[in-house]
Amino acid sequence: MRNFVFIISLFTFYLTISSCKDISKVEEKEIVNALQDSRLTYAKYVPKSTDRKISRSEYADKLYGFWLAQCIANWTGLVTEMDKVGNIGETKTGDFYTRKDWGTPDLPNIWSGDKPSDLSETIDFVFRGEDEIWGADDDTDVEYMYQHLLYTNKTSILTGEQIRAGWLKHMKHEEENYLWVANQRALELMITGTVPPATSDPMITKDTTYDNYHEMIDAQLTTEIFGFFAPSRPDIALEMSKLPIQTTARENAQWISEFYVIMYSLTSSVDLSLSKKDQIQWMATEARKRLPKDSYAAKMYDFVKGRYDANVPWEQARDEVYTRYQVNQEDGYTITSKNIFCNGCFAGGINYAASIVSLLYGEGDLKETIKIGALSGWDSDNPTATWGGLLGFMYGKEGVEKTFGRKFSEKFNIHRTRVNFPNGGMDDFKNMAKTGVYIIDRVVQEEMKGGVDLSKDVWYIPSVDLKIEPGN
Repeated sequence: MRNFVFIISLFTFYLTISSCKDISKVEEKEIVNALQDSRLTYAKYVPKSTDRKISRSEYADKLYGFWLAQCIANWTGLVTEMDKVGNIGETKTGDFYTRKDWGTPDLPNIWSGDKPSDLSETIDFVFRGEDEIWGADDDTDVEYMYQHLLYTNKTSILTGEQIRAGWLKHMKHEEENYLWVANQRALELMITGTVPPATSDPMITKDTTYDNYHEMIDAQLTTEIFGFFAPSRPDIALEMSKLPIQTTARENAQWISEFYVIMYSLTSSVDLSLSKKDQIQWMATEARKRLPKDSYAAKMYDFVKGRYDANVPWEQARDEVYTRYQVNQEDGYTITSKNIFCNGCFAGGINYAASIVSLLYGEGDLKETIKIGALSGWDSDNPTATWGGLLGFMYGKEGVEKTFGRKFSEKFNIHRTRVNFPNGGMDDFKNMAKTGVYIIDRVVQEEMKGGVDLSKDVWYIPSVDLKIEPGN
């Protein structure tokens, strides 16, 4: 009897240990598969030795860094937005800012009369503390919308009808809707039944105000995120972003937007042993190949790169950009001759040139890049948001926090500018990053013909030769 009791006790102990091990395995599996999209059927995939392997959880951290740094850069750039646009036509704003103006009182912009920014009395970084909420702006909200549309439509490539339906649902139609110029014109056309890409057709969009909506900055601040949805594969990123870009842009404005998309995609291909400066240089050199050699976009890039290589101060390079393109109208950039409001301070070209100043002279330093972008002039929140987002991804969440020596809010209110999103418009960067990962899961399977290994938490992305062709 005593032996029988001992055997029963031993058997019970064994079952308990086995059960604990099984529970441990389940918990481990749940942890490994925490990033698993219930809306996607994960196909079996046999990886090839040539596949690029990318950690999904690490990528999610980088996407968190993207949203965080983009918000910091966007709101910082808004302090100086349209403060300095030159001295041509009726709108004259005096000398451009220089590095000495950082931390000094902000000057009024072209709309505010004699009042400085209500975001900050001085030209400085704008933050949201851990108990505060980041508000959406036009540099983050359309990208958020496109991410939402990709996920809810369970697709990697949006159709014109899906884009139109998304715009009509999430943009206010009449009251203040935080849309301007080409974006507003596209919405007006969608309301009357026009479907992208016709919404950027110069013959359809032109009216008594503008005949060149397609040259404006709008697509440059709404589509960069498509590069992150196709890690290391700019060919796929360009395919995914083509229709969203052509919703408002053609020709130079389209090629500039594609330049940004390529830069974002190449963050997953860059040699991490290089310095941030050299990583930026390599990505920009590759993305430059997208700009047709005779385009003013290409010539703008080459001019700024030449001034950077000549080691002139960034302020001098920016001033020379102003003189070359807005005063002298060189390299085919003729916006000044159009005699439009503020001399086209929201045009794609001049803001692209300014963005390359901040990119190259910032040399991969997040804070320095945002500072230069905010002080460079024109639509300063747009280049800052673009490069803040790019570098935020490269730094990751902790890298961004370490750079600024503080913690930030992760809450995001998309309903500040857009409407009809779940949860009353409240979201957070962690969830936004997770949604991005799920979109990439689908892209890897359906567009790249690669695989997702949930047990190892990685993507297997088939390698292809990097061949970036000029746009057309």
